[in-house]
Amino acid sequence: MIGRLNHVAIAVPDLEAASEQYRTALGAKVGAPQDEPDHGVTVVFIELPNTKIELLYPLGDASPINGFLEKNPAGGIHHICYEVEDILAARDQLQASGARVLGSGEPKIGAHGKPVLFLHPKDFNGCLVELEQV
Repeated sequence: MIGRLNHVAIAVPDLEAASEQYRTALGAKVGAPQDEPDHGVTVVFIELPNTKIELLYPLGDASPINGFLEKNPAGGIHHICYEVEDILAARDQLQASGARVLGSGEPKIGAHGKPVLFLHPKDFNGCLVELEQV
């Protein structure tokens, strides 16, 4: 069902500093910050030859990233994102197997302008999984 790895998301306490570190220390191509109000985050994508890194920073007090950063003040890997061809078929198959889809279970539009869903980390070895339809 899952396709290629789309990105690894890292929650960061300082988006500007993290972006600059990837740009200068690692020589990466770093995109501009973009606010994603529906998800409560500001994101920066770092382009790699085989995938992307997504830096996540809280957008507002109700951001789901705030709790993660309280537990991990230096930041850390927040989730991984896999591509799927049909997000509704993937959701239905996962739910039938007992996996929990977070939120309402209906896809939202993600940072790439495509439908996304998140799967409960307790169902995937402690890792929050994002699915993105391609």
